[in-house]
Amino acid sequence: MNMKHRIQKRIIFLGVVITLLFSGISVRLWWIQSVEASQILDKAKQQWERDKDIKPRRGSILDRNGQILAYEGKAYTVNATLKPRNEREAQIAGDNYVKDPYYTAEKLAPILHVSPEQLLKHLTRTDAFNVELGKEASKITEQQKNEIIALQYPRDAKGEPSEVNQLPGVTIWETTRRYYPHNNFASQVIGYVNYEEKAQMGIEQQFDKELRGEPGYLRMMKDGAGYQLPDEAETYKPAKDGMNLVLTIDQQIQEYAEQALDQAEAQYHPKRMMVLVSDPNTGEILAMANRPGFDPNTYWNIKNFTNDSISFMFEPGSTFKIITLAAAVEQNLFNPNDTYQSGLYTKVPGKPIQDHNNGVGWGRITFLEGVQRSSNVAFVILGYEKLKTDLLSAYFEKFGIGRKTGIDLPGEEDGIMRDLKKSRPRDVAVTTFGQGVAVTPIQQVAAVGAIANGGKLLKPQIVKEIRDPHTNGVVKTYGTEVVRQVVSSETAKKVRDYLETVITGDHGTGKAFGEGLEGYHVAGKTGTAQTYDPQTGKIVEGKYIYSFIGFAPKDNPRLVVYVVVDDPQTEYSSNEVGSKIVAPIFRTVMGNSLQYLNEQPDMSVLEPKKAAVPAAPVYEKAMPNLVGMTTTAAENRAKQEGLDYTVIGTGTKIADQYPKANEKVTQPGKVYLVTNRTQGTKMPDFTGKSLREVMEFASLLQLQVNAIGTGFVSEQSIKPGTPLTGKERLQVTLQSLDAPTPTAATDESAAESPADATEEADEGESP
Repeated sequence: MNMKHRIQKRIIFLGVVITLLFSGISVRLWWIQSVEASQILDKAKQQWERDKDIKPRRGSILDRNGQILAYEGKAYTVNATLKPRNEREAQIAGDNYVKDPYYTAEKLAPILHVSPEQLLKHLTRTDAFNVELGKEASKITEQQKNEIIALQYPRDAKGEPSEVNQLPGVTIWETTRRYYPHNNFASQVIGYVNYEEKAQMGIEQQFDKELRGEPGYLRMMKDGAGYQLPDEAETYKPAKDGMNLVLTIDQQIQEYAEQALDQAEAQYHPKRMMVLVSDPNTGEILAMANRPGFDPNTYWNIKNFTNDSISFMFEPGSTFKIITLAAAVEQNLFNPNDTYQSGLYTKVPGKPIQDHNNGVGWGRITFLEGVQRSSNVAFVILGYEKLKTDLLSAYFEKFGIGRKTGIDLPGEEDGIMRDLKKSRPRDVAVTTFGQGVAVTPIQQVAAVGAIANGGKLLKPQIVKEIRDPHTNGVVKTYGTEVVRQVVSSETAKKVRDYLETVITGDHGTGKAFGEGLEGYHVAGKTGTAQTYDPQTGKIVEGKYIYSFIGFAPKDNPRLVVYVVVDDPQTEYSSNEVGSKIVAPIFRTVMGNSLQYLNEQPDMSVLEPKKAAVPAAPVYEKAMPNLVGMTTTAAENRAKQEGLDYTVIGTGTKIADQYPKANEKVTQPGKVYLVTNRTQGTKMPDFTGKSLREVMEFASLLQLQVNAIGTGFVSEQSIKPGTPLTGKERLQVTLQSLDAPTPTAATDESAAESPADATEEADEGESP
């Protein structure tokens, strides 16, 4: 009975257990089918459906002539497997983990250009198993990768690589990165892409949508082992690569600006510098260089996150007088032969406004001489007395002062233009010569460009075209945009004539800016202004911003060049800085650029013996299409057309030509015929030739050229007749036709004294 009772109890217990088990299973099934159904289905889909994102290729950035300034290329990321913390990690790592983090950091640091201490922060972590080694290791180059592999598997005396990894735990994964082949070249304009692939600054940021393209994907059904299921369709969307952007920047002109700033920075260590070069007829920016600069390839070292050419606001000083002068001429209120008493202006309340020679003046002089001497009193009379507040304010607005130009770059500032109608009389008066107003360099370039091109204010252009990366077809073109007509073409012509006398006149403050550029009829205006403490708004004593804006040739301007130098460290007096520091930058950029553009000087203004040199005929004709013809036939055709041609190479057929077919050529213009065999081409004698001719020849053979000086070629590093391989670097020394001997600047040729910016020093208020 006892046995039977025990059996019954066991049966009951077993029944209860089974009942509870089935009840639990039932509850679990209900829970899975109702509560967790959606989550389980998602997990199943993740197992069955395998998506693969397809990354698009970011578009390239090119200069106006097709030179690559930024491109997407292959790169590598360096990771490290640290010491395993548990059995699972030990199974994954095996013997391949970092055993000596100090040794590893010491070996990798020089290759990654980082300190061992920084690498140790990653290699000694205890909260991770696989780690990245920081920004410097996130996208390394092919060369860096090979150097790391050489450390891992060093070669013995026979050249055989080691079979044992000497740097265990270090792994290299292939990825892509953004490359900037010219380093700090136009870096603030181009911008950069960081290691998180986010576009920062410049063109990279402004046109990120166009450059980055659209990602694609590949979706397919797979089993648990990862094999594609039979008869299952796959969904594929190809990636759409980013567009290529062609800038208005000309690499060669930009290089002139960069080199000039490099030299000035090394000598004078200014707080900042800018050089802008534009084509006033189109609004295209051909160069925009800033200092301090940075290398976008190592963006993590960047300290200056702004493009000062479009964001730095400062009192322009006397370069602003160009606008006051243009307004007075347009209103028929400027007679160059009328006279006035220079020195002091006392018709406004408060302290008299004085000329920059401490109010001494030059006696009773003409208004034209006042322009040449940069007389503050002359411009107060023209603007405050004659134009009066309403007209003066209207012209400042017409010229775009106090408003963004709309250039396609991020970070542009408005500048500062106070409401003159609500301002004190003295504030209105000093605005006529560039005080109490703040501009950006790009505003100044746009405003003066209107004088150079015949009176039209143009929107500055930095992008020329957007092109398809595969067909190279033009997707979008950015043409000239006229904002408004600010003055008549007749007024613009008169103002250009007056501004030329600032360079050539007996009393001109800009004489130093025309030295070595004789024959190009340079016109422009100097400027000197005091700086303000951004915290207090008070004037900073002894700190000045020196500038010059000029264009050439005066009657048909090809270029506007604006140079700004902020607080250079020099022993020169303030009166000398313009001629000693600013002028060489301007002359170098303007002179080289005009030569590069094949702009011929006016021989009649040079020495009589040089004036006898015959000028090139001005008639033009269309270039015939010689590509595909035999070399002999092409030569005969060139002779028939009266072309001055040079055959490059020893091939029997013409493979390329410069200028291209149907392009206009000025006779006698140099024409290059490139054959289908260029190996062994001999270096021509470029003595006496323009830089443009050198660049044309070099581009056809892909030679690198470095130019020193301005003018025409006087020396070349590769002797004429030397066979070329196409990998040489040619250096040419340029010299102006009259080869002037440098002389010390006189007081008249120096930029005006900083005193022209100190009339409000007692009030000490910033704009």
